[in-house]
This record gives sequence, C-alpha cells and structure tokens, in this order.
Amino acid sequence: MAILRQCNYLQGVLQPSVGQAAKSLFMEGTEKIILPKTLILVGLMGAGKSAVGRRVAARLNVPFIDADTEIEKAAGCTISEIFARDGEEGFRAGERRVVARLLDTEPVHVLATGGGAFIDPETRALIRKKGISLWLRADLEVLFERVSRRSHRPLLKTADPKGTLAALMENRYPVYAEADIVVDSGAGPIGPMVEKVLAAVREYLKQGECG
Repeated sequence: MAILRQCNYLQGVLQPSVGQAAKSLFMEGTEKIILPKTLILVGLMGAGKSAVGRRVAARLNVPFIDADTEIEKAAGCTISEIFARDGEEGFRAGERRVVARLLDTEPVHVLATGGGAFIDPETRALIRKKGISLWLRADLEVLFERVSRRSHRPLLKTADPKGTLAALMENRYPVYAEADIVVDSGAGPIGPMVEKVLAAVREYLKQGECG
C-alpha cells in the first residue's frame, strides 16, 4: 500500500559535480513522468532503501547515491568507526553536512539515507525543501530478519538488538510519517517493491504535490 503525504567529514570535503541539474523521465507506455527533484528514501535500517533505491534509479535513468557510502568516503573510515570515535552526535553532524552537500551540488538523483537522517530536524527540513521524501515502511519482523544478516549496525550492538530495533521504530515512525510518500516494504522479492515505489511516485507527481 502506498500513502501520499504532504574520519574527517567536515564541510567542503565533497566536491561539486560538473553540469546542471537534470530531470529524469520514466516511461510507462506513452506516459512520460518527470522527476523534478531528487527522490530521497528514508526509513529504518533494513527497510531496503539502498537495494530498492538503486533499482528505482536505474528505471528512472538517474544516478543512485547512498548517503552512508558518501559519509564513509569523506571520513576515510566506516560508519562503525565514526560512531566509536565521535559518538552518534558527531556522526549526525557529519551526516547532516554530507546530505546538504549532495542536495546542493548533485543533479537530480535517487538518494538512500541512513535511518537517523530524517529524524534530524535540520536534515528533515532540507529534504522537505529540496527533494521528494519517500518512507519505506516495514514491520519489526521484516526489519529484524534483514538486519540480522549482517553485524555492522552500530545502534544494534546491544544485549537485545530486536528490542532496540523495536524502540527505534516506536520513536522514529511518527517522524518518518511526515514523508511525502509512504510505501510498505514487505518480505517478498524486490521487483514488485520497485514497481510499488514507481507507482507511488507517479501518483504523487500526478497530484501536483511537488512544487
């Protein structure tokens, strides 16, 4: 179901891209849909932002960027190392600068953000101003099954990772609900999920909600 709703990474590390901002076209039959702003995927870890976002970008013929990857490139170390060295507050400050730089300098693209990016008020305001936000919403069992496959999540390195994830859901889901578009992410194959996202974006743009 889709719901439409309204380690040194200091500023200046990432370099601007050459070229003007592009508009993407997605074709369905003879219908042409224009993506006028960057599509920003938000949601908890394990929601599928990177996997879905990469395929959506390919379908829209625009670049895909993973914010966490860009943070690691700028910092010269992993997310886990940044958390260990600077704590979550330090990581969020760097994340805020990287997301701002990407939205300011990159052509229209699909951007997958970390689970806490949209929770930060400054980052959320910037996303609202410069992009189209889409929340991939998933239930606890789906998320935990996915995140359990890997052990690189700093926030889940606790005695009760499932309980920690449930607490994050309770705290963050009301904020994610402010996204322009909400699409449910289930446990099935990724192909239908990509189609759901494209259909939701198409409907959002048809309604003229994006200025």
